[in-house]
Parts: sequence; structure tokens; C-alpha cells
Amino acid sequence: MNLHEYQAKDLFRSYGIPVPAGKVAASAAEAVEAASTLGGSVWVVKAQVHAGGRGKAGGVRLVRSPEEVRSAAADMLGKPLVTQQTGPEGLPVGRVYVEAGSQIAREIYLSLTLNRERARIALIASAAGGMDIEEVAHQTPERILTTTVHPAAGLQPYQARELAFGLLLGGPLIAEFQSFAAALYRLYLEKDLSLVEVNPLIVTRSGALVALDAKINIDANALFRHPELAQLRDTSQEDAMERRAAEHDLNYVSLNGNIACMVNGAGLAMATMDLIKLHGGQPANFLDVGGGATSERVTAAFELLLSNPRVRAVLVNIFGGIVRCDLIAEGVINAVKKVGVKVPVVVRLEGTNADKARALLASSGLKITPAADLTDAARKVVALAREKK
Repeated sequence: MNLHEYQAKDLFRSYGIPVPAGKVAASAAEAVEAASTLGGSVWVVKAQVHAGGRGKAGGVRLVRSPEEVRSAAADMLGKPLVTQQTGPEGLPVGRVYVEAGSQIAREIYLSLTLNRERARIALIASAAGGMDIEEVAHQTPERILTTTVHPAAGLQPYQARELAFGLLLGGPLIAEFQSFAAALYRLYLEKDLSLVEVNPLIVTRSGALVALDAKINIDANALFRHPELAQLRDTSQEDAMERRAAEHDLNYVSLNGNIACMVNGAGLAMATMDLIKLHGGQPANFLDVGGGATSERVTAAFELLLSNPRVRAVLVNIFGGIVRCDLIAEGVINAVKKVGVKVPVVVRLEGTNADKARALLASSGLKITPAADLTDAARKVVALAREKK
């Protein structure tokens, strides 16, 4: 689960991590009031969306008067912000964050995430922080510094100091960076985060370290331990179909193709999408109905798939180990009847009660194309999707 910047900075403050003063606003009038409360003559108005690249997309503006605060907030609120990470539809801006301006001497990149190859938390830093950190990682990876943390020992002071030296920090900033990194690590562990990122971490002209931005991703599997964080979820930032799928305990990810897939098992789902691509098609989604799928869940899954206007054909690929194929067949039949399917449906069933399932589909009187195996299913659904265009 992702947090907005203002939510992440509230967490930073609770761990003693320095951030600029700021207030969230849901209207242009509230934004002006926030700037007045903060004081000063320079502010930054930031669109609150779950995506990076806001600055390049016009979602971060430096303003120097209350009128400019109002104008910037009005331009952002209630409209989608399209960045390189959102796709062409963008994400809706429901709030802006008004922050006091900072005097920046240097910009640094700092993050904590899981290094899956090492099975350890990695502390990553770069002296080339700011909006183009992705290009730095791609073009000059030697400028990215990394240290991994042993889970038994935790983040050691010498590791933070080594990064500070690599970032060309000196004097009091070395100890300050060490404290900053330690607080960030404690936050990462105690709140079960999967990512915490500060880009940029600035050195102010007065010689202090301040988190000018804050990005936090929380491990969704650990949210039961943090009900206070679960309440921060903003469903407006989530894919509507993925949200609906979660309500039925379905594992669903939206893609850009036109062939809907309903499969049981993540590995089989990935193989199914690979074969669709191999035979010239484009999957519209990843959907794993799980090993304990019921007729009701399959019906809900089918309705979800068909609510996507891009879908030109549906492939149902079920291997009945734990789940019974006849239950899947009943769900498919119920869904086709209920929804009134107008696109071709290809079904491949194998495993427990597969013969009974095929008999149910054959006697249903519905226009469902059977497939002998997975390759046959992929070829048929790709051909039918092309005919439907």
C-alpha cells in the first residue's frame, strides 16, 4: 500500500526525521490558508498522487504569493495528473500539499528497500539526487552507492558513515546523516515497509539535512499489524478493477491487451500470458482465482473481466488440483448467462472432474470454444480476438 507525501512526512516527523513545515489542503482556499499559517514568502504546492515524476508533469510548483498558491492549487485539484509512472489516464488529484520553501545547497538520493537477491535490506544513496535519479541509475550506475544490512546486526554506524563519505559529506553532516539513516531504518522495520525513499534529501544552505520529499510503500501483508496505517489508504489512487477484484479475494492486475485471462495459480497464469504473447496476442490482465475457487468467485471474476471495454475474447485456463473443474464450469456458465457475453470464450479445463466439467459446458447450449491443451487454447483465443476487432 502506498502513502501520499504528506502522510509519509507525518510518519517521518514521528521518528524525528527532519522535514519542512507543510499542510495538506483539499481546496484552493484551504491552500491559501495553509500558506498563511506557514508564514514566509515562498511556498511549494505539490499535487498528492501515488506516482513519481510530479515535478516534470507540473505537479510541483514554486510560488511566491497567496494568489499564486491559489492558482497553482486550483490548476491541480480535481484533475488527473499524468506522469511517466501513471500511464496516459493519470491519477486524480484530491489534495495538494503546501510546504514552506527551502534554501537548497545540495540534493541527495536516499532509500531503503529489500534486496531480494541478498535477502537483506539495502540502504541506497547517490550524490546525484533529484528528478533525474532514474537516468543516473541507468546511465552512470557507478554513482549509486549501496550497503546491505545484516538482519541480526541491524544498520551499523560505520555503514552510514561510509555512505556519508561516498556522498562527500563532511564535518557535522556525517553524524547527522548517520542519525538520519538510523531513524529511517527504524521506521522501515517497525512499520513493515517495503520501500522508503527520500528524493531529494537536501543539504540546506545553513548546513542541515532535510527530507524534501518522502515516499513510503507498506507491505500489504503486514497491514493487519498496523490498523492506523491501513486507515491511510486512498482508493482513488488505485485501479478500479484491481480494487473490485480484491473485494472478492481475487489476484488481479490490469494490463493493456484485449484478451482476458482467468487462471488458477500464479505460475500457470504467467505461462498462459506468455503463450498468448507467443502466438501474437496481448493479455488484458493477470487474474488468479486461487486454489479454493468457488462457483460464486468464478462468476465474480468473469463479470470483472468482461467489464473491461478493451476485451475482445476470454481465455479460461484451469488445472483442477484442489479446485474442481466442474465448479469452474458452473461458474463460467452462470457468468455467461448472467452477463450476456458478447465476446468469444475459450475454455481449457484439466484435472479433477475435468470430464464432468466438459460435459456441463457442452450441454449448456452456450457458445463456448473448448481447447484440448494450453497451446491449442492460446492459438484459438488469439484467432478469435482478431476476428472480433
